[in-house]
Amino acid sequence: MGLRTRQQWEQKERDWLASYAQSSGDSLGRQHAEPPHPFRPEYQRDRDRIIHSSAFRRLEYKTQVVLSGTGDHFRTRLTHTIEVAAISRTAARALALNEDLAEAIALAHDLGHSPFGHAGEYTLNQLMKDHGGFEHNRQSLRVVDELEMKYPEFNGLNLSWETREGISKHVAITSASYTQPSLEAQIADSADEIAYSCNDLDDALEHCLIAPEELKDIVLWNMLAERVNQQYSKLEFTRRRRYLVRCLIDHLVEDLCQQSVANLEAAGIRTARDARQAPQRLIGFSPVTRANLQNLRDFLQEHFYYHPSISRVNQRTCMALQRLFEFYCQHQRLIGHQAALRIKKEGPARAVCDYLSGMTDGYALKMYDQYVGN
Repeated sequence: MGLRTRQQWEQKERDWLASYAQSSGDSLGRQHAEPPHPFRPEYQRDRDRIIHSSAFRRLEYKTQVVLSGTGDHFRTRLTHTIEVAAISRTAARALALNEDLAEAIALAHDLGHSPFGHAGEYTLNQLMKDHGGFEHNRQSLRVVDELEMKYPEFNGLNLSWETREGISKHVAITSASYTQPSLEAQIADSADEIAYSCNDLDDALEHCLIAPEELKDIVLWNMLAERVNQQYSKLEFTRRRRYLVRCLIDHLVEDLCQQSVANLEAAGIRTARDARQAPQRLIGFSPVTRANLQNLRDFLQEHFYYHPSISRVNQRTCMALQRLFEFYCQHQRLIGHQAALRIKKEGPARAVCDYLSGMTDGYALKMYDQYVGN
């Protein structure tokens, strides 16, 4: 049968994917010209480059919500990323969109996340307020464009324009003729919301940071719990809870796909360009599910993300991050050769921010103990 060539895969995409999917053969290319691969399409190359990056490996030891290393079953930034990628592939396949592109965006979306989760991101943003700020989506783009060092001819991973656009989550690199990112980028964004909403709830329940009785006003949870109770009335608690989380993810993915199909049909979308020029995003939940999901997110914000045990840890880790930032700004030679090379071009604050944001939780705490702690 012989080796499947890149051209054959590109033709398979055109034959099988929806007319509004982003075909790898129609990519706007890379920042630095490279010859095409003989048998891998462009977005598969992007996905592989992301998986093999140093930043991707470090996600294993970065906090999702609860400090990395606190418990064996808590999600880390890496397990969250893998869950987002899985949901992205499922939704992209159901909608006949480009799975490789959706997965590549999902795998890269948190590469620039700081140690210590969103508390760490907030701290770095405050420290960088006079130097352009810090936001993890922009930093993820910076990681793949500049900070990874793998190739002799250029910095970064030299990803395709479409993957970079999906990572950015804003219009900074979007063509002036486009108002929306690709449908695949929109899928990855929605998959991220599904993953963190459902799995943060799962973590909170499993580790007793939220009690089941506190969920009495969560519409999605109670609707699905009623169905599960009717079918499995004698299911023991732990198995029931885990099955409910699985049902919640499945419900949200199905709603996302069904509503997105309706949106695409109602808007008369025929091409990827049509989708990019739409006045609003076309991948999304039904109005009822959107409201119910927001109800869940508000609950997690109040009862989990600011739980006293998490807040106490966040205060300590953010203090450590702040003092490390101040220390490295005063001792710039300690940030490492590659980071130090950027001082002349972008200033010490940005170079130090790059260095700190790339740290894992454990390494940041180790450096704090070594240089600052008393």
